[in-house]
Amino acid sequence: MEKVTDSLKDLDLNALFIGDKAENGELYKTLLNQLVDEHLGWRKNYIPEDANMIGPAEQASPEFEQTVNRMRSVLNQLSARIRTESVPWHSAGRYWGHMNSETLMPALLAYNYAMLWNGNNVAYESSPATSQMEEEVGQEFARLMGYDYGWGHIVADGSLANLEGLCYARNIKSLPLALKEVVPEAVAGKSEWELLNMPTKEIMDLVESEGAKIDDIKKRSARSGKNLQKLGKWLVPQTKHYSWMKAADIIGIGLDQVVPVPIDSDYRMDIDALEEIIRGYAAEHTPILGVVGVTGSTEEGAVDGIDRIVALRQKLQKEGIYFYLHVDAAYGGYARALFLDENDKFIPYKDLRKVHAANHVFTEDKEFIKPEVYRSYKAFDQAESITIDPHKMGYVPYSAGGIVIQDIRMRDTISYFATYVFEKGADIPALLGAYILEGSKAGATAASVWTAHHVLPLNVTGYGKLEGASIEGAHRYYDFLKNLSFQVGDKTIEVHPLTSPDFNMVDYVLKEQGNDSLSDMNDLNHAMYEQASYVKGSLYGKEYIVSHTDFAIPDYGDSPLAFVKRIGFSEAEWRKAQKVTIIRASVMTPYMNRQENFDYFEPRIKKAMQADLEQLYAARTQQAHQQA
Repeated sequence: MEKVTDSLKDLDLNALFIGDKAENGELYKTLLNQLVDEHLGWRKNYIPEDANMIGPAEQASPEFEQTVNRMRSVLNQLSARIRTESVPWHSAGRYWGHMNSETLMPALLAYNYAMLWNGNNVAYESSPATSQMEEEVGQEFARLMGYDYGWGHIVADGSLANLEGLCYARNIKSLPLALKEVVPEAVAGKSEWELLNMPTKEIMDLVESEGAKIDDIKKRSARSGKNLQKLGKWLVPQTKHYSWMKAADIIGIGLDQVVPVPIDSDYRMDIDALEEIIRGYAAEHTPILGVVGVTGSTEEGAVDGIDRIVALRQKLQKEGIYFYLHVDAAYGGYARALFLDENDKFIPYKDLRKVHAANHVFTEDKEFIKPEVYRSYKAFDQAESITIDPHKMGYVPYSAGGIVIQDIRMRDTISYFATYVFEKGADIPALLGAYILEGSKAGATAASVWTAHHVLPLNVTGYGKLEGASIEGAHRYYDFLKNLSFQVGDKTIEVHPLTSPDFNMVDYVLKEQGNDSLSDMNDLNHAMYEQASYVKGSLYGKEYIVSHTDFAIPDYGDSPLAFVKRIGFSEAEWRKAQKVTIIRASVMTPYMNRQENFDYFEPRIKKAMQADLEQLYAARTQQAHQQA
């Protein structure tokens, strides 16, 4: 990556997006046309004396013209369908829903351009340019996470990255048992329990020392199908993404080995409960395969205490208990840029606000970063692997997930070599496909991510500003909702935010004043979601768009109970309803950090919410009359 210059302190994020109203649309078209012209020139200039394959006579034929007209007609249909049936997530202050927002113009342009080459990054000979870019992106991921000897790559999405993370854990944890078969002297004197609790670095050191026998060792690892049930439990917080269940199924660990860890009232993993669970299994000699910490949970944006998980592991390691640690930062991973200075060094907490002010990360001098969130991100470098999704907070087009590992040697534990694709012994990136779970993969994605990283460095001078804009916008939205209420006829509808955001997710409920039925409140919030989403009416005319979720006892236990009680419901109501329905917003818009922008949309959001509620209550009244 090019050396960061002081001029980046004045970097203007608004220059990097097409814009809510296509304000930079002409710039996008100009740059895109330039890139397309360069590609067309490249085609013409490759062996320029070669004959044309498509001649003027053919281009003038009725059949050619008819085919072009057919293509135009289908493209017109495509355009009509997408324009009328797509969600306007680009809208600055109207869309408050899923993890989608404006995407970076440089990332779009890079994707548009690289698509024309149709590179396949699994095979270097198919994509030398973009394969090198992916290798560089992997190194940038590693640097972002604080890994000195790490490595990473792009995957399709977070689900596949999580699958790969579990694959690493499974294979590495099984290697000591394989070593005992192939080179028993290497682990002489160790019991099976000790073998299943060996630290990852110790395992990798042993395998490296037996380099000549690595293929035999790998054959007898978990990939053989043996010893899977011996590896132990995979512990995930109750806020887990559903992909962990799929991963355990596919990898062969089994769903019964996935154990949910309770979360606290802030929706972070309960570390005391984690320790109790681990000690309970240790008492019956069941090992812990690994623990997943989440930073940026998909429903609440909560940041688990990675530092506390690391501290617990260090304590238990002294007692002969060790587990693999994976951080699922699919959503929150890019936020680590907030804590890295222009030299990619982790900023001391006492200096954080000063550095943020110097780099214009936030528009106001407030404590947007909680101390416990800071400590969690600082501990990332202690995890064996991390999921990070450029297509979320990297603001890169789909599909672009990512995974990064702490020790580059780990990649050898999951590698396969296909001679027709790559030559064993060649250097990365030529061997990229040997170390990943995917087959063919788009070079355009690598170009897109690479370009985004080079326009916006992965530290406080670049991506830190973009993450900061999102976080500050979320705080404005949270503060707006805190004291909000609506009058609909003789009913007062209160708004109750769930919790102060760790990151940029803001959840809330609507509650009719005087209502003591949690089920009725859930019905109101679900109806509000339907009214302000794709479910009812045309999205094109929606003035306020939201998403929703349910916090239900089977998944969340009693973690929502404190919130339910705080807004006036009894525990008996919680037991009866078994869930609370939440309106959910991933505040990814890069525009709502500015006070003047939020001030413009605030009265318009209120008006839209008022109109939605009036329609809901009018429909309820009409339905009541019909039933009477």
